Amino acid sequence: MGAPPGRRLGELYQVKAEFFRMLGHPVRIRVLELLQAGPTPVRELLAELAVEPSSLSQQLAVLRRSGIVTATREGSTVVYALAGGDVADLLRAARRILTGLLADRNLLLAELRADPDRTPDRPPDRPPDRTPNRPPDRAPDRPPQRPDGP
Repeated sequence: MGAPPGRRLGELYQVKAEFFRMLGHPVRIRVLELLQAGPTPVRELLAELAVEPSSLSQQLAVLRRSGIVTATREGSTVVYALAGGDVADLLRAARRILTGLLADRNLLLAELRADPDRTPDRPPDRPPDRTPNRPPDRAPDRPPQRPDGP
């Protein structure tokens, strides 16, 4: 019969999370970007990345174990390539998403720089609220007083 649907669903999301964790290193992302241009020898990756050979080797091993890249030996040279076109598609989609997010941030930054008194919660034509965040009839250290009896 197999595992209950809830358990299978949990396993699916665990696998997805592991996949995205595998992508979660700047050197691995850059390697994948470089490999979009085609198969690349390790020495060229090293020249582009400015990292220690041992560090690149570790990151390439992670990518290789995940199956996202392949490695072939040509004489004494190891050449890496993307395992499939879906990886390049994923990187392009990530670039589009990040471009949109950063464009929104740049727009917000430009707005903030243009009007230093404007806050996101207050329209630009309303003066800033300078009152403290407590009722005016209450002292900060004391609880509210009860009115005297009738």
